[in-house]
Amino acid sequence: MGFRWNSPLTQVLAVGVICFCCPGMFNALNSLGGGGQVDSDVGQNANVALYTCFTIFGLLSGAIHNKLGPKWTIFIGCTCYMLYVGSLLCYNRTKAGAFTITAGGILGIGAGMLWTAQGAMMMAYPREQEKGKFIGYFWAIFNMGAVLGSVLAFGINFHTTERKPLGDTTYAVFLAIMGVGTITALSLAPPSSVTHSNGDRILIQKFPTWSGEIKEILKLFLDWRMIVLIPMFLSSNWFYPYQFSTVNGSYFTIRTQSLSNILYWASQIGGSYSFARVLDFQGVNRRTRAMWGLTIISCCFVATWVGGIFFQRTYTKDTPNLNHDFKEGASYVGPLFLYMFYGLNDAAWQTFIYWLMGAMSNDATILSRYAGFYKCVQSCGAAISWRINAVKTPYMTELIICFALLGASVPGALYLALRIKDHSDSDTDLDMDASSGKLEIEARC
Repeated sequence: MGFRWNSPLTQVLAVGVICFCCPGMFNALNSLGGGGQVDSDVGQNANVALYTCFTIFGLLSGAIHNKLGPKWTIFIGCTCYMLYVGSLLCYNRTKAGAFTITAGGILGIGAGMLWTAQGAMMMAYPREQEKGKFIGYFWAIFNMGAVLGSVLAFGINFHTTERKPLGDTTYAVFLAIMGVGTITALSLAPPSSVTHSNGDRILIQKFPTWSGEIKEILKLFLDWRMIVLIPMFLSSNWFYPYQFSTVNGSYFTIRTQSLSNILYWASQIGGSYSFARVLDFQGVNRRTRAMWGLTIISCCFVATWVGGIFFQRTYTKDTPNLNHDFKEGASYVGPLFLYMFYGLNDAAWQTFIYWLMGAMSNDATILSRYAGFYKCVQSCGAAISWRINAVKTPYMTELIICFALLGASVPGALYLALRIKDHSDSDTDLDMDASSGKLEIEARC
C-alpha cells in the first residue's frame, strides 16, 4: 500500500509531529525550571494557573473535541502554546509576571483541548492489536521535540555556567517551531474520512447534544474503571515539579540542565516504544500483558525513587553552591542516570495508562471522554504539586509525596488489569445513513 494521508497511522504520526512542535518545545522549556528564568516563582505560578485551567477544560474538552473534531480542537490548543512562549519572551524584557501567569492559564485551556483530541486519536485509530505500537510511535515523535528543544537550549547556552535566564533568541526559536506545528494542525483529516487499509472506518458516535454530552462526561465519575485509575491519573504528572525544579532546576547550571533534559527526554523515547511493544505482544492474552506491564513499571519506579531518596539526602534548600556542571565529570554521572530513569519511568507510566484506557473501548467519541477525564485528574494533581513546589516545601518532603502517590496507584491499576478482556465491549455500533435513511452497522476496528 502506498502513502495515504487519511490512514490511521499517518494521522497519529501527524499528531506526533504537531506535539513535537508545541508540547514538545513546552516540555523542553518547562523542564529547565521556571520556564528558563532564574526567578522560578513566575514560572511556577504560571504552571499553577495552567494546570488549574487544564483541570476544568480537560474534563470539558471531550465534548469540545466531539463537536469540533480534532483539526480545530488541536489548532486552538497550539495557538495557546505559542501565546505562553511569547509571554516568556515578553517577560525577558518587561518582567510583566501577570501576563505570563495569565498566559499560563490560557495555555491550560488550550492544552486540555489538544491533549484530549490527541488521546482520542491515539487510542481510537489503531486496531486493538496495534494500540501499544501507535502509543509508542506517538510518544517517540512527541518527545523528540523536547530533545530538540533541549539541544537548542544547550547549544545556545553552552558557554553559560552562571545562572541567568534564557535569551530572547532561544524563546524566538521555540516560538517559530511552535508555529510550524500550529499550521500542520490545519491539515488533519476529519475522523469520518480516516480508513484502514481494507476500507474499514474508525468508530465514531454521532454527537448527541451539548446537554447529552455533558451527561456522558459526568457519568465517568460513576464509572468504576475511571474511579480505580484516579490515583494513577493523579500521580502521572505530580512528579514533574520535583524533577524539573527541585532536581534539575536547583542542582545544575543552566547548560547542564539542558544536557540533562536531552537525555531525560531521549530516555522517554526508548522507554515508551520498548514498553509499548511488550503491551502489544500477541503470544499471551491481554490480561497477562496488563499484569506484565504493571509488574515492570512497579519494579522500575520503586528502584528509581529509592535511588532518588539517597541522592536527595545530599542537598537541601539551604545547601550553598548548588551550581553543579557536567564538566565536573564522574560526580555528574550518578545524578544524570537517576534523572534519565525518572524520564524512562514517566514514559512507561503514561504509556500504560493510555493502553489501559484504549483496552476499554475502540470508539473515538468515548475515548475522547476518557482522555479528557484523565487529563482533568492529571492536571488537578499537577496544579497541587506545582503549588507545593512554589511554597518552598522541603525537598525530601516533595520526594516522599511523589513516591507515596505512585505506590497508592498500584492497587487500582491491579484491580483493573485483572479484569481486562481480550476485546473491548460491543463489537458493533449503529449509525444512521443520512442519505438513504438506512441503519448501517459499522464494524468496530
